[in-house]
Amino acid sequence: MFKKELSEKERTAVLALEDGSYFIGTGFGATGKVCGEVVFNTGMVGYPEALTDPSYEGQILVLTYPLIGNYGVPSRTVFDRWMIPSFFESDSIKVEGLVVHEYCSTPHHWQSQQTLGQWLEDEGIPGVQKIDTRMLTKKLREHGVMLGILEVFKENVEPDLDRLINEAKRVPDPNDLDLVSKVTCKEPIIYNNLGRKKVIVIDCGVKYNIIRELLHRGVDVVRVPYNFSAEEIMDYKPSGILVTNGPGDPKKVQNTIATVSTLIEYNIPVMGICFGNQIVSLACGGDTYKLKYGHRSQNQPCVDVSTGRCYITTQNHGYAVSLESLKNTELEVWFLNVNDKTVEGVRHKKRSVFSVQFHPEHSAGPLDSEYLFDVFLNMLESA
Repeated sequence: MFKKELSEKERTAVLALEDGSYFIGTGFGATGKVCGEVVFNTGMVGYPEALTDPSYEGQILVLTYPLIGNYGVPSRTVFDRWMIPSFFESDSIKVEGLVVHEYCSTPHHWQSQQTLGQWLEDEGIPGVQKIDTRMLTKKLREHGVMLGILEVFKENVEPDLDRLINEAKRVPDPNDLDLVSKVTCKEPIIYNNLGRKKVIVIDCGVKYNIIRELLHRGVDVVRVPYNFSAEEIMDYKPSGILVTNGPGDPKKVQNTIATVSTLIEYNIPVMGICFGNQIVSLACGGDTYKLKYGHRSQNQPCVDVSTGRCYITTQNHGYAVSLESLKNTELEVWFLNVNDKTVEGVRHKKRSVFSVQFHPEHSAGPLDSEYLFDVFLNMLESA
């Protein structure tokens, strides 16, 4: 039996946006107030993975699928043989707050250990339901992502709407900060040490399934903080480098960009994923820009421009690589987004370097592009 939830007390919750609009609903999860960039994800499933994705640091997440929480939350104390949490992409919830249309407080799934509301409450994350997420998503698509405040009030407390609306107009933009510093590891972490091929994972906010995919392929993995220098990384005698996903503006991590640029010159195989795609492109002289409302879903079609084959991919990013900026670099476009023709992958013309904007490690999402880890491992064998 699940314990009685705070959400059953019908707490009022308000989401206020920087344009002066607001949405009133019912709170679940924790009581409290948070602010951040309001973004939406159109995936139908995968909320445990999404909520623990470090790329959502600094953001209030809107899930567009109308019913959320119906399969509950699996155990947080189940680990795989590498002592990585089996069902999550990091050790804790990374979103600032959660917005849904209808929250299910009575889930049914054989692996469920608690409700979504209980999980949010345990980790101090407020949520709001019973608002028109379709209207909200259309607003964010037309205007672009917006800054906002989400507050869940105590029982029988009426919200001060004027105060919230005024506060929402002054919310600081989290993208002005170095968000990666909040989600990177603090010290190197070794997952295997068996003397085989060794991949250094530059942790900009790594999803655990990236590490799992490497370990499943029998390589040693060393996860290092994003601000490690090229010299510190080379001390590990790496066979290859993987630059991970992460939150915010990639130009805020100039040290990481410089490090990757140096590592590429060492002619070590390099793979980048999501934020890592932007870092690799910047390291090679390209440029990045902010998308209007980003790509956050499990059904983004991307075409391999060399073969014409289309892959359905999982994505979560608000910035993209400028196609025009690649013309004067040693990079060539590998993948393009079918919907908006944005750059979804690049590869180096002379070196063993490639990166993709989507998530080949999926979780949650389709497995179409998982083969790219094998491409990377073949580079290690050939180096």
